[in-house]
Amino acid sequence: MNTTLQQLLTRKSIRQFTGEPVTQEDFNLICKAALRCPTSINAQQVSLVYTRNKDKIKTIAELCGGQKQIETAEIFIMFVGDFYRTGYAVESVGKTQVVEKSIDGVLKLSLDVGIMLTAFQTAAESLGYGTTVIGAARYVPEEMIRLFHLPKGTYPIVGSTIGVPTQAATDYPLKPRIPLESFVMEEEYDTAAVKKGVDEYEKILTDYRKKNNMDYKISYMGTTATHYTNYYKPQVTATLFTQGFDFSMEKTLKQTK
Repeated sequence: MNTTLQQLLTRKSIRQFTGEPVTQEDFNLICKAALRCPTSINAQQVSLVYTRNKDKIKTIAELCGGQKQIETAEIFIMFVGDFYRTGYAVESVGKTQVVEKSIDGVLKLSLDVGIMLTAFQTAAESLGYGTTVIGAARYVPEEMIRLFHLPKGTYPIVGSTIGVPTQAATDYPLKPRIPLESFVMEEEYDTAAVKKGVDEYEKILTDYRKKNNMDYKISYMGTTATHYTNYYKPQVTATLFTQGFDFSMEKTLKQTK
């Protein structure tokens, strides 16, 4: 097995850091790797805004629910969906941008951020660093917008930590995933396989947690239900509108064409 596949197959979230520095040379290289990712129409509608400031990182950790993994990271990176950049490009040729008024526009940003995030983390791990995705940044999007001075047309989609992992974090056993046959489906979506996979995974993950003294945690079904039976991060919609992502305009715009 080649090293790339080995790295991808053993990927894990790292939540414990030694406090050793992430060199600027390495960080720049990681960011260059992320920049090579594809984006819709090559519009490059993603920006990375990062901080090494320990006070700022501590504030972010507190805003995200007091997460120690954020507070002890060397760098916090915000992955920003960026229609400010494209808006300037559009205005430069005498046109008016409307992509941020559509649901598809937000899908573009989310997809492009996701692709770039994976590349960023893979590049970081290849250099011996550890990372964790921080979705909790969207619990307080208005604070992230303020902290990083994000203009209209941009949105803080997700964050990531980066740092040197502790040996304990590196050695921690991989968390299992759903059965492959309930994930990869040929020709058509197989609802029976998906349900069977969920049932099997419930037992797999429960056994994994018991084996690793984590049986205090809620099961897969329980965790999913805890989050997905509520209106998840309701503040996102309001802050999207204040940042210029006005979906109520989409129908009107279509009718005027």
